[in-house]
Amino acid sequence: MTHVEHVIVGAGFAGLCAAIKLQEDGEREFLVVEKGSTVGGTWRDNTYPGACCDVPSQLYSYSFASHDWSKSYSPQPEIQDYIERVAQRSGTLDRFAFDTTMEHAAWDADAQRWEVRISGPEGERTVTSTTLIVGAGGLSEPKLPEIDGLDTFQGELFHSARWDHGVDLAGKRVAVIGTGASAIQIIPEVQQVLASTGGHLDVYQRSAPWVIPRNDRTYKGAEATALQRFPALRKVYRTGIYWAHEGYVPAFTMVPKLALPAQKAAEANIALGIKDPALRAKVTPQFAIGCKRILRSNTYYPALAADNTELVTDRIAKVTGNAIVTADGVERPVDVIVVATGFHTTELPITEHITGTAGHTLADAWRTTGMAAYKGTTVPGFPNLFMIVGPNTGQGHTSMVFIIEAQVAYIRDAVRTLRRTGYAAVEPNPAAFRKWNADLQRRMKRTVWNTGGCSSWYLDDQGRNTVLWPKATFTFRRQLASFDLDAYDVRKSA
Repeated sequence: MTHVEHVIVGAGFAGLCAAIKLQEDGEREFLVVEKGSTVGGTWRDNTYPGACCDVPSQLYSYSFASHDWSKSYSPQPEIQDYIERVAQRSGTLDRFAFDTTMEHAAWDADAQRWEVRISGPEGERTVTSTTLIVGAGGLSEPKLPEIDGLDTFQGELFHSARWDHGVDLAGKRVAVIGTGASAIQIIPEVQQVLASTGGHLDVYQRSAPWVIPRNDRTYKGAEATALQRFPALRKVYRTGIYWAHEGYVPAFTMVPKLALPAQKAAEANIALGIKDPALRAKVTPQFAIGCKRILRSNTYYPALAADNTELVTDRIAKVTGNAIVTADGVERPVDVIVVATGFHTTELPITEHITGTAGHTLADAWRTTGMAAYKGTTVPGFPNLFMIVGPNTGQGHTSMVFIIEAQVAYIRDAVRTLRRTGYAAVEPNPAAFRKWNADLQRRMKRTVWNTGGCSSWYLDDQGRNTVLWPKATFTFRRQLASFDLDAYDVRKSA
């Protein structure tokens, strides 16, 4: 049985960051387990037409690996290329196991280590490790809607995160279910293809999102040259963008009226893109701006207003072999269904495969307590388990890379603490865990995400927001700046 000091699950922004920073600390004995064939995670998997980041490029990158971005908002291929370049330069790829899944991880209380069963090209094997670092992320497992008859559809059907590039949309009747962040990027691209080939697009909307203009531009001329030659200028851009985005936080968490300028911009975006009053009414949200993620697009509303597009707001009753039937009884024939209904965010599938000290899985624990962690990173009953992008670390306004780096810094200090003290394992004590999460939920009650009048993927079945962080991101970074051993129960070496 092979032993490594650290098993890292996932090779997206989170897992790669953990590998690079652990190596910087001299922690070279690690294994990164990745189910895909290369690094990238979300940005490797989401290859749908129009895939692009809605956070500016300068901020949506590692602070320690700046890049010569081509645009202010980078398209998916450029982000994926960036991640691959960073990985190649890091000198860590020799410890990555691609096309490999973590089947199960269980804490061995006697040996005080994790036993991790993995399956890949070499077959199934078990690896033991001192720590288990989970960087699988909340946007990794696509979620299909529960629609009667969906499995009986005889045409082409796929999730936006698993785009089937072998399907020719030309001249087809296409349905897109959902109007979230991915859908508003897909819809304009598909609409253009169908408009030029005699096809038709149906967009099924459950609730209208707030969409503000996307102030995107290509870096060129003197600006492009300066950004390329002077990395310090990139840092200036990054800092300015960071603080501009942090300006949204008070509007989301304390004073909703501060979001009025963003709402006015969104309303102007509707007026510019759609002339028909009835369609404008359909796309105007009925909840406070910020309650769901604010989206960015200049082309979404014109695509909805196009002659070959119909926006359907009636509930989908069922899917037949060749049509979608809405609650009003209307049956719309369809050749291709694109499901853009998001991901499993409040019930992470990977938690079904992690067993702690009590013999139950993390999923079992969270079915009792709700999805929760101490500082979004550690959980009682699961020694030396560290999560990146765990509960209540998500962002509705800025880059998750900032949060990832903060959590990795915390994990690095935890590993240093284990080395310095000689302890075999640490886990947050229940009192610290309860206090942290009680404070989070108390603060969450007054945020727009809980009071804004919407139903979102931020909320679990109990109405608890277990996804987002309800304060400024610099506060999160400060609170994870060093590992607080006094909040942990320790296990001494045998």
